[in-house]
Amino acid sequence: MVQTEKIEWKVEGMTCSNCALTISKYLKKEGLKDVSVNLIDGDVSFEPGENGKQEKIKKGIEGLGYKVIDGQPTTANRQQFLKTPLQKFWFCLPFTLVLMLHMLPRHPDFLMNPWIQFGLCLPVFIVGMEYFGTSAVKSIRNGMPNMNVLIALGATAAFIYSLIATLMNLGAEHLYYESATTIITLVFLGYWMEDASIASTQKALKSLSAEQKVMANIIAFDDEHKEQIFSVENSQLRVGDLVLIKTGEHVPTDCKILWGECSVNESILTGESLPLEKHAKDSLIGGSIVENGTVKAQVTAVGKETILSKIVNLAKQAQSEKPPIQQLADKISGIFVPAVLIIAALTLVANYFLFHIPFDRSLMRSIAVLVIACPCAMGLATPAAIAVGLGRAAKNGILFKDAKSLELFKNIQQIVFDKTGTLTTGQFMISDFRFEIVNEEYFKRISYSLEKFSNHPIAKTITKQWKTCLSGRQAKDEIKWKKIEEIKGIGIKAIDNDDNNYAIGSYKIAENISSEKDHNIYLIKNNELLGWIDVKDEIRTEAKEVINYFRSKEIKTYLLSGDSNAKCRQIANELGIDEFYAEQTPEQKLELISKLNSVAPTAMIGDGINDAAALAKATIGISLSDATEIARQNSQVVLMNSGLQNLPLALGLGRHTFITIKQNLFWAFFYNIIAIPIAAIGLLTPGIAALAMGFSDVILAANSVRLRWKKVM
Repeated sequence: MVQTEKIEWKVEGMTCSNCALTISKYLKKEGLKDVSVNLIDGDVSFEPGENGKQEKIKKGIEGLGYKVIDGQPTTANRQQFLKTPLQKFWFCLPFTLVLMLHMLPRHPDFLMNPWIQFGLCLPVFIVGMEYFGTSAVKSIRNGMPNMNVLIALGATAAFIYSLIATLMNLGAEHLYYESATTIITLVFLGYWMEDASIASTQKALKSLSAEQKVMANIIAFDDEHKEQIFSVENSQLRVGDLVLIKTGEHVPTDCKILWGECSVNESILTGESLPLEKHAKDSLIGGSIVENGTVKAQVTAVGKETILSKIVNLAKQAQSEKPPIQQLADKISGIFVPAVLIIAALTLVANYFLFHIPFDRSLMRSIAVLVIACPCAMGLATPAAIAVGLGRAAKNGILFKDAKSLELFKNIQQIVFDKTGTLTTGQFMISDFRFEIVNEEYFKRISYSLEKFSNHPIAKTITKQWKTCLSGRQAKDEIKWKKIEEIKGIGIKAIDNDDNNYAIGSYKIAENISSEKDHNIYLIKNNELLGWIDVKDEIRTEAKEVINYFRSKEIKTYLLSGDSNAKCRQIANELGIDEFYAEQTPEQKLELISKLNSVAPTAMIGDGINDAAALAKATIGISLSDATEIARQNSQVVLMNSGLQNLPLALGLGRHTFITIKQNLFWAFFYNIIAIPIAAIGLLTPGIAALAMGFSDVILAANSVRLRWKKVM
């Protein structure tokens, strides 16, 4: 099945979750699939759908009051007057400040002239309505009112009432032009503060993106086959190009070393500042830095296919996903604008008819309710925290594939570890072997000929170390198999051209013919044991510290492996793991994870093909960056540093991101619960309400930004 490339746009003008919901609902109503709307950075993506429909969709989004940018900025965009909220604020501020002078005890007499106040207010009102009013009308017309309805209605009510008072010459006490201008000016200021605050939540991801644009030394050859080296931007590189990378330079894109050795700092992806030694045939990650040495390398991936690009894109996609806690905020935001309109109307009626407050003052209280009851804080509570959490995770080599995983970490009470390649390095050495009936050369040749069909780390070790047994003359005697198959979690079975049955694998294949259970690999021919092989594998240096961390958090630890009982018991005892399960098939692993999940939320970390089903079944599946492709695909979290050291940080970030979301939501609800009644009884002017609205978003964003430095472990 051919995968359709998604359409990716930037949409300007989204100010709250209600805006994101509006665009998302519109796209789904148009029948588009895989819709993703990211409030934080304005990214909107979807599958293309029918040919030629994109232009219609773009016009539809702009019809809702937003601006679509698809990567080709138009001349109009470049020349637009007063484009940003900050520019609009600076334009409106002088008019507003002059207009507010009439409120001082000593003020110029001409400011009491209603028509002068009208003249000062009009430019601000026009700019405000061009932005808020246009957006509000379009959103109402499409049946999806956004928060600009509240701002536009509040400013318009103050302006129209003042204009009527001016025309009817009712007196200066009935003029509220300064309220209209203050609302518009301070909301523009609030929008700018909000944008700046949100931008700071994106800092980690932006720094990763910035690392993708560097210069590269490309190697070419002239007509005489002499090397010529010249500089190009890495965006010009193509797969297969040769590049020269020297000390102090960034690796321009993903590549493989052909010549030379170097020390590389991969902290941009792994968070680990210690340099790694790289040699011929080793891979280099684009964005890392060569601290010492010079290499020639061949480009293996460019653009969106590089590891760094995939991390940034996955993190952005995860930001636009909605964890369960966001659903409540979305539901409330979806009905908030109509609810506030009703509350504002009730405020006007109650103050004027029940409490006999003069109409103009009742109207100002109603306007204050409209302005201060902005759903932005509720809409930003979750995305802002998730943006920071995912950004910090990506900067430290932790890749969350979806936002849901961040929230799920809060409940994890059990964690299951695979052994080989997870708790151990996976770098095996044959420590001992014994053969019977056949000679040593034949034993090694059969073992090699079978194990070369497996990707298991132990099989790769045997293949690598005994490959020499097929060199030279003996290569002609390599065994050709009539049939061969790998049985996950057990081993390999094969039939040769003479119909001899062979098997190589764990004790499960030999339990009926041998009582020795403590060896790693057994080789059998026609139900007769030919010998066994033992390998040794180092425990990762960080493994014990990681296990101790989880035990200190009262998280129960398990070891789950297909290896022998004796070896699993040894590692479990050495690391202090609570329980272990040895000699497990993939089906048994899946069954055990299901059982553990039914008791308490369970995370599993593994790296092999035989772990894939269990990883998918766990509450959270975690794999290492050097795990098999199927293991990574079935995991929600990938540790990019090829080790366990950042696993506690992943857990801590998940839990503290959720704590931050709860704090943000509490603030958003508390703010509105307190602010609306205060505005309704006249303790807030519309201007102060506008300032308080913007300030609430800044507080929320600042609380989210704390996650970048907060101690989470």
